[in-house]
Amino acid sequence: MSASEIFSPDMSITVHTQFLEHESSAEKKRFVFAYTISIQNHSSKAVKLLTRYWKITDINNKVQEVEGEGVIGQKPRLEPGQEFEYTSGAVLETNAGTMEGHYQFISDDNDIFDAPIPIFSLIDPSQLH
Repeated sequence: MSASEIFSPDMSITVHTQFLEHESSAEKKRFVFAYTISIQNHSSKAVKLLTRYWKITDINNKVQEVEGEGVIGQKPRLEPGQEFEYTSGAVLETNAGTMEGHYQFISDDNDIFDAPIPIFSLIDPSQLH
């Protein structure tokens, strides 16, 4: 499991990744990863998550782009100091890759802003020596 903490103005986003060996198959070129995201609102205003964008790249440089409204079917509203956590997943054709992207939020006073999520790794730990 790996973790990294990413900060944007008034928001912090923590990412934890995990390789799901029992759902993966090297023979089928199917490598499954879970990622848990924690979003904390450090601003003085409530914000609502509107959209997400992910760029997922495997070690063969095959890119998948995922975008849409909310996360896991939700558009969470975070009051000042509040945190929201969710878990989702990504399937790659290789045993390692990266993800990066951003969330778009709107504040109570209708300020729309992006919270960037810098690149993080997805790695089958059996490949680390």
